[in-house]
Amino acid sequence: MYRLLFSLVLSHMDPEDAHHLAFRVIRLLPTLGLGRLVERFTAPDRSLEVETLGLRFPSPFGVAAGFDKDGHAVSGLGHLGFGHVEVGTITAVAQPGNPRPRLFRLVADRALVNRMGFNNGGADAAAGRLSRLSRRSHRPVLGVNIGKSRVTPVEDAVGDYERSARVLAPFADYLVVNVSSPNTPGLRGLQELDALAPLLETVREAAGSTPLLVKIAPDLDDAEIVRICELAQQLRLDGIIATNTTISRDGLVAAASAIEAIGAGGLSGAPLAARSLEVLRLVRANVPAEFCVVSVGGVETGADVQRRLDAGATLVQGYSAFIYRGPLWARQVNRELARLRRSRVTSPAMASSD
Repeated sequence: MYRLLFSLVLSHMDPEDAHHLAFRVIRLLPTLGLGRLVERFTAPDRSLEVETLGLRFPSPFGVAAGFDKDGHAVSGLGHLGFGHVEVGTITAVAQPGNPRPRLFRLVADRALVNRMGFNNGGADAAAGRLSRLSRRSHRPVLGVNIGKSRVTPVEDAVGDYERSARVLAPFADYLVVNVSSPNTPGLRGLQELDALAPLLETVREAAGSTPLLVKIAPDLDDAEIVRICELAQQLRLDGIIATNTTISRDGLVAAASAIEAIGAGGLSGAPLAARSLEVLRLVRANVPAEFCVVSVGGVETGADVQRRLDAGATLVQGYSAFIYRGPLWARQVNRELARLRRSRVTSPAMASSD
C-alpha cells in the first residue's frame, strides 16, 4: 500500500514537503488518542530489549537524528515501534538552515542527499518542549543530538556546544556531540584531535550524569577513527555513533548528470552500508565490550540490523529507508529481528557468524 502511495504521490512531491506531510501525521498520533491503539500492532517483542547506557531500550532499532529536528514527534515515533528516538541536530542558536531545495531522493540507489544545515528552533525552545515530554511516563528512549550554530565561529565552538549541553542534558536520556555533518562550514574539522579533545571534555562536564556519545563521519581514515576511539575512552565518554552521512558519490546508480545537478550535501541510505559496516567493526575492535556503539548508515531490513548487531553494534539507527519503506518500517524490522532470534534458538547451527 505504501509503495503504491509513494510511487503515485509522494515520489512526485518535493522531498522536504513529503517529509513534512508524513511528519504531521506521525505527530498527530498521540494527539488524536491513536498512539496506544497503533502500539498494539507495532510494539517490539520483549525478546528484543537491550540494556545499555544505564537504560532499557525496548528494541535495538531507533530513529537517527535528522528525522525529528526539534522533538515534536517523539511520542508518535515511539508508537510506531522505534526503540529510541534521537532528535536534532539542535544548536544553541535557532537557525533556518540552508536555502531550499536541500533534500533530494536518489530512488534507484535507495538513498538521499541532504544539505539541510541544522535547521532547528534552538536549544531553549527544544528544552521547553522536551521538559514537557520528560514528564510523560510513556515515551521511547530519547537521545538529543547537538551541533555548532552557524553564526558561531569555529574557534568559539566549545562554548556553543557547552551551552546546548547545559540546556538540553537535563531532558535527554543520552546526549550526542555531532562534529561530523558535512553541511556546516568547518564542523568536520572539529573531529581533529586537537579540537575534539577540549570540546568533548567541556561537554562531558556540562552533561553531568547524562550519558555522552560522539558521532563521527564515514570519511575519516581508519587511523583517525582509532584515535577517536582512544580519546573517547580517555575522556570517559559512554559511546560512539558511527556514522554520519558521506560526501562520497562512489558507486551510485544515478546518472552523473543528476548527481552533479544536486550538488553538495551528505549522502545517506544504501550506498553507505558497506563503509558504515567497516567503521562499526573498526570501532568495536578498539573499544571495550561494555562501550556503547551505535551503527547508522544503509540499514533497511531486520537482517541488516542483525548484521550490525553481529558485527558489534549495541544499538542500530536508521532514517533514509523510512522514506522508502513507510510508517510501518520499524514494525517490519522488529518483526524480522524477532523471527531471526527465534530461528537461531531453534537452529543454532544456522546462526550467522558475520
